[in-house]
Amino acid sequence: METVSLDDVDRGLVHALQIDGRAPLRTLGEVLGVSENTVARRYQRLRAAGVLRVTGAVSGGDAGYTTWTLRLRTTPDAGAAVADALADRADVSWVHLLSGGTEISCTVHAPDTAGRDDLLLHKLPRASRVTAVSAHELLHTFALPDGWSGLHCLSPEQVARLRPPAPEGTGLAPEPEDHALFDALAQDGRASYTALAKATGWSDSTVRRRMDLLRRHGTLTYHLDLSPARLGFRSETRLWLTVSPAHLASAGAALASHPETSFAVATTGTTNLTAMVNCRDGRDLYRYLTDRVAGIPGVQTLESAPVIRTVKRAGTPLRRPAGRP
Repeated sequence: METVSLDDVDRGLVHALQIDGRAPLRTLGEVLGVSENTVARRYQRLRAAGVLRVTGAVSGGDAGYTTWTLRLRTTPDAGAAVADALADRADVSWVHLLSGGTEISCTVHAPDTAGRDDLLLHKLPRASRVTAVSAHELLHTFALPDGWSGLHCLSPEQVARLRPPAPEGTGLAPEPEDHALFDALAQDGRASYTALAKATGWSDSTVRRRMDLLRRHGTLTYHLDLSPARLGFRSETRLWLTVSPAHLASAGAALASHPETSFAVATTGTTNLTAMVNCRDGRDLYRYLTDRVAGIPGVQTLESAPVIRTVKRAGTPLRRPAGRP
């Protein structure tokens, strides 16, 4: 895969969109010291190259959802098909095909126990080509992919100008009529109000008011969906760690502070800390594991699995080109 080089403006734009993926072009230009047209061109270039896109999604915790991370094993012929089927579900995100293509990791956002149980107790166990499933509830988040610090470059003053207001009050559960809005934002979180009005059948003003309300309550969030591989980080690896309870909080914080780490959460289960790390290559990963992770107090066991293919991140599935395995 050909990598894309970022200059200072590109890096600033990436960092800015991590902070507020829906920030107006004018605001982005003022913070970065360039014109609105330059910001628009740079974003479209990076989006067209498959480096990034902004997506909108329901914030599970604020909307009352529970979030689980799943680890599945399949027969050798079934990994890609099972991963694609999971990616097609609206309640599943961050679907990765791992190792030799026989292992899958993904995240499930369950609005209720019925939806969770339908997937975990009925659909997956009945899939004959799924040989093992382990599910771990996410208990505490230390780092999320759209906040990956490996590309951070803006000053504290620039960050402060971009940071959106904190949510007000409690989460607001989405209404059934919001589904079309969230489906459209999953494809393009920076879609115009006119485009979103067409997708929902609402007026522009109704779309704007509803999005503002959902965001103020923390229910609607925007994510920067980045491709580490397109930026030269070809060794994307999932980690599962067993950490002594007394060290779990400090180990999670330490892991999240590493620029290699794009995801780190405490979970239920025998392995109680899971993470995703981005390294340049296998040698870089080896140095990271032996020099950085090995020095974290309380780590008792470590499993790692390289990402073979990312099937879905925060938005809609990433479809393979025709003829690709």
